[in-house]
Amino acid sequence: MGIRNGRRARRKRRRRYCHQNIVQAVSLCHESQYVELRKWLKEGGFNSKSLIPALFSDTGRGLMTTKSIQAGDLLISLPENCLLTTASVLSSYMGEYVKRWKPSVSPLLALCAFLISERHLAMGSQWKPYVDVLPKTYTCPVYFPDDVISLLPRGLRRKALDQRDEVAKLHSSSLGFFRSLQPLFRQPVESIFTHDALRWAWCSVNTRTVYMEHPQSPHLSRERDVYALAPYLDLLNHCPEVQVEAGFSQVTRCYEIRSVQGCKKYQQAFICYGPHDNQRLLLEYGFVAPDNPHSVVYVDPGDLQVCLSGADKQFAQKLLFLKQHDFLVNLTFGPEGPSWRLMTVLRLLSLQPDQYSCWKSVLLGAAVSQDKEERSLHLAQTLCQYLWDENATALQSVSLLKEGAGASTREQLAVVECLRLEAQGILGHSQELLRNPQR
Repeated sequence: MGIRNGRRARRKRRRRYCHQNIVQAVSLCHESQYVELRKWLKEGGFNSKSLIPALFSDTGRGLMTTKSIQAGDLLISLPENCLLTTASVLSSYMGEYVKRWKPSVSPLLALCAFLISERHLAMGSQWKPYVDVLPKTYTCPVYFPDDVISLLPRGLRRKALDQRDEVAKLHSSSLGFFRSLQPLFRQPVESIFTHDALRWAWCSVNTRTVYMEHPQSPHLSRERDVYALAPYLDLLNHCPEVQVEAGFSQVTRCYEIRSVQGCKKYQQAFICYGPHDNQRLLLEYGFVAPDNPHSVVYVDPGDLQVCLSGADKQFAQKLLFLKQHDFLVNLTFGPEGPSWRLMTVLRLLSLQPDQYSCWKSVLLGAAVSQDKEERSLHLAQTLCQYLWDENATALQSVSLLKEGAGASTREQLAVVECLRLEAQGILGHSQELLRNPQR
């Protein structure tokens, strides 16, 4: 659709976010929990002098460089014995209980149970210095109450509810295994392995593990075991445009991250979690990346139904046809306006009843008549305006809920607000492009 204006400005904003030109940072390396963490890791063979924990005014806690990192330099290298994996669990006091339980527990549940146990053991925990620096709570949607979940976009709202159900089901299905651990504790296990505790551990694993493939254990379920909790390394924050090379080295027996671009002295060191849009970042990690180049606004089939069904008697039939051909997913407005998939769907929706024979060819990319193309652009404008209005209403509701909300709810609302503001910018830009398609 010929839409390139604004990209230079967006790139400049993203560079400002990633390279921290105007961000303030306060060192945290003298705080007791970080002193203990670094001391504990040093005993395990890790001693990073080029990265220190700091509090940044834009992203919160992260790691700051104490020297310039050149392109190709090793950013961090964490020895294998500092990584918390299922092998750590199986070799621990909990190992025999995990090995005996049938049916076998999943790698995820084994790690969650161990984290809950280590947090409960407190001073008696081998991993205490690490557990002490883990967040006490998270801003992932699994923590959101109903009134906050209701402020999410339609498709994300559904995924958030699924996420909440997933954790609830994992807890209820694991009660037997948790009870089998009773000999390890003086307190009743029901008071230790609560739903809240599992939610915290699940988020800790889901948001903070690095990808690391492990051999299939005969003592665990057949689910892929690709988790490794990486103390200190997991303080590195995400920037969408940073490039790194990461993985476990079979030579050094360390999990290594190497910088591709380098980093200036006294700047925050970033890594990239992947080319994720902000909805996925919020769902999986509990944050939103400002000026994310991968950001899009998703169009849910329900949005099409509410906004465009109108007097089209074939609308339900068209939606069924689109669903059968897998064309009701990944419909988006992005930095360049409506996506090709979305415009293809709207072209099909613009067809008259006597044009049923054209449906398949339109999905394959066939052109439509000029009046139908203009109709599809009008539908795109209508849909974009509907989503913009819905977004504006959600932002108003966020502002109202903030009044009198507790600290935890305010943090959740702040993340939702960031997501909605990012979406509002995309939709506003798309409206301009649709009004002036030749620009």
